[in-house]
Formats: sequence, C-alpha cells, structure tokens
Amino acid sequence: MPVTEFNVGMTCEGCASAVKRILGKMDGVTDIQTDVATKKVLVTADDSLAAEVMLEKLQKWSEASGKSVALA
Repeated sequence: MPVTEFNVGMTCEGCASAVKRILGKMDGVTDIQTDVATKKVLVTADDSLAAEVMLEKLQKWSEASGKSVALA
C-alpha cells in the first residue's frame, strides 16, 4: 500500500487528533502517523484513494483552522 506524506502546520496534539479524525473517516485509509514536532503526516492507504482527495479533505480543515496543508 502506498504511503502519502503531507506537511501540515500542526501546533499541538489537538491538531494531530483532528487530522487523524478527518483522514480516518476515509475509505481505504489503513494507518495514519502524525508528528507535531516535524509537522509531518504519513498516511497509508490503498490504491483506490488518491492523494489529491485526501489533500482536499485536509484543505477544508486548513481553511477553518488557519493551519497550512500541502503534499510533501
């Protein structure tokens, strides 16, 4: 399964939890690892879930929270 890396402007565990909650609701996601210190999110998902679709979901959170989100 491919791993997709995102750069996310997380500043606390609350941010990390929100990211995990959003991505965890998506069909095909099997694992989510967040690192607040490095602002990295690694998502393992099956081939049916495109990185752009995950990015779109995270961008909605980004707009509401004011945090940055980008594919690494």
